[in-house]
Amino acid sequence: MTALTRRQSEILAFLQDAADDGEPAPTLDEVCRALGLRSRGSLHKHVQALVEAGYLEPLEGRRRGLQLCASAGRERDTLPLLGRIAAGRPLAPAERAEPVTVPDWLRGRGNGYVLEVHGDSMNEDGILDGDLVVVDGEARPRDGQVVVALIDDTEVTLKRLERYAHGVRLHPANANHSPMELSAERVAIQGVVVGQMRRY
Repeated sequence: MTALTRRQSEILAFLQDAADDGEPAPTLDEVCRALGLRSRGSLHKHVQALVEAGYLEPLEGRRRGLQLCASAGRERDTLPLLGRIAAGRPLAPAERAEPVTVPDWLRGRGNGYVLEVHGDSMNEDGILDGDLVVVDGEARPRDGQVVVALIDDTEVTLKRLERYAHGVRLHPANANHSPMELSAERVAIQGVVVGQMRRY
């Protein structure tokens, strides 16, 4: 099986949830409505990619909806790896997505994803260069949590969050780095770190 894009992962997760709930296999139109997709043609391209990757049965005959292959259930143990994130100077976000196996107990409650840490600014919190962090993209961020912060709609960084009256401070966990002080409108929090993985 091949790596999936974030959208393909969302489609597959929706189909797997429907199957787990014992619901009939959804049609293309039902998937479009459920995921807020405007183009049925675009969805069909993603579905065809999932067929070619071995996750879905071919769209043949008079089947009502999209049928999962028996082996597709293994994808439920994975989250998309979306690229590298800076624990130092901000890096541009990556566009690639590939599945990474993540245990249930390391996941958050919302839509999750994985990022590879690059840099040393969080090492005093035990987050080291090369670690993989698991991010809950729907968690409500609170002061003191380690978050994924998008700055000026162009760069992402991993820091500990502090809000104050006139803006946001993004704190490193390394005495050699200084906090970043930014106006609130320059910062969008894209998720909260809920887990961490490391290969020795």
